[in-house]
Amino acid sequence: MPRAAIRAAALLLPLAMVAVAGCTVGPADPPPIGVRGAAPEQPPAAAPGGGRPLPRLEESHSDRISWSDCTSTVRARLGGAGGNGPRLECGRVVAPLDAPDRPGRGSIRLSVLRAGSGKVPLLVVNDVDEEPATTRAARLAGQLPPEFLQTFALVGVDRRGTGGSTPADCVPPEQRRAIAGFDPAAREPAKLQDLMDSLRKATQRCLIDLENQFPALDAWRAAGDLNQVREALGVSRVNALGRGTGSQVLTTFAQRFPDAVGRFVLDGVPDPTTDAVGQTEARAAAAEQAFDAFAKDCVARGCPLGGDPKQALTGLLEKLRQQPIAVSGGTPVTAGLVMRAVVAGLGDRQRWPGLAESLAKAGSGDGSGVSAAVRPLVSGQGDQPPALDGVLINTCNDTATRVPFDRLAALVPEWQGKYPLFGAFLAQQLMACSAWPPVKPLPSPRTLDVPPMVVLSGAADPVTPLLGTTRAAEQLTGSALVSWQGSGHGAFPASPCATAAVQRFLVEGQVPVNRTTCPP
Repeated sequence: MPRAAIRAAALLLPLAMVAVAGCTVGPADPPPIGVRGAAPEQPPAAAPGGGRPLPRLEESHSDRISWSDCTSTVRARLGGAGGNGPRLECGRVVAPLDAPDRPGRGSIRLSVLRAGSGKVPLLVVNDVDEEPATTRAARLAGQLPPEFLQTFALVGVDRRGTGGSTPADCVPPEQRRAIAGFDPAAREPAKLQDLMDSLRKATQRCLIDLENQFPALDAWRAAGDLNQVREALGVSRVNALGRGTGSQVLTTFAQRFPDAVGRFVLDGVPDPTTDAVGQTEARAAAAEQAFDAFAKDCVARGCPLGGDPKQALTGLLEKLRQQPIAVSGGTPVTAGLVMRAVVAGLGDRQRWPGLAESLAKAGSGDGSGVSAAVRPLVSGQGDQPPALDGVLINTCNDTATRVPFDRLAALVPEWQGKYPLFGAFLAQQLMACSAWPPVKPLPSPRTLDVPPMVVLSGAADPVTPLLGTTRAAEQLTGSALVSWQGSGHGAFPASPCATAAVQRFLVEGQVPVNRTTCPP
């Protein structure tokens, strides 16, 4: 067994117009968003509060990546959500594997996707437990205004071990189904031990099958991958948009390569001041808030779940505990799979109508909608293997928290009482890596000496809650926090106000006024 540098965390939580509209700057500052007045591309002489100035944009003139058209393939993966966006091109970049016991040795192939005609690369780095960054970049390209893509070419980079970047495929199918479909309300220690056993078997198989690759799947080396992509693109600095744990990769990049940091936007950041237990409990509270917002929105639209979506969901979960729904060619839909579909759906407000429809269909015995939502995680999609494997390994390699089983068994009923819908389910996720060896934690962002960054937060973000992102912004010298008062994971491009701030920052070099507030 290799000496893996493995870090424990919650297992996984499953995936505009740009006019400034009603944005405000904190309770004591009445002006609108602070990005106006300067001509385009006039970077400030120095960062707010001192520090490095915001660099000028740099075009790519010596791109060494061999790009090929993949528009039809990727749009098919998006299921039509890509709309009539720009042409999509896919490519590969070879990076060092750089395993802890073999530094600088071995190699790994990274999957990249380019969208847009702009000459300035803007890297897209997504949450490790959501859709791959290449898919995220293609989706964004269909949502952003054309003028944005005339300046930038979005370049999605799949996290190593996920998507098309040498994806991990090591968890036995039986264990994968057991982990993903586990009863979200199970609280008895004997039953929880079944989940622990499945996780232990999955980990042992991945340690054996992946050998040196296993400990090399983490944010530290993912940051190194971005530097390899930077060199392949022929630019001296990275401009990037990260979301959730993708933002954590960007702050790690800034630790490793401070002179290569360009304009960074961090859309939701894991709380750097607390451990996995604190982060996960915050997510449970935020998920309850997000579901309340989803239910209110659903009822206002004539909800297929009826007048009480929460009761409809709890009734469906109880029904599935008695009898899962068989799905032709797919994994039977259990209460656990429904909960994963709900958590993933809450993070994307655009998916709320589809989520409500899928839950209503499941209530009538048709599990096809839920099955489709969780298929990439459990069964894979197209030529990509199931995402659970790479997500599990990367997540566990990125946090040092170790939670003993006895404490976990106590947290499940405690959180179930505090957060009735999501408490027990999220407490279970802390079990994923509790038996793995301890490792060195990722560095804190507080020591960064880099240009100012824009940090986006959401009031009811079930993946990176508001308080944690705010704490992260406070540790980033010269950063500007833009807080969206809406629900869902990621303010860009869901909030027109936040999207406007991002566009002015990235395109024109205008740093928003810190603590800007955007309406729902």
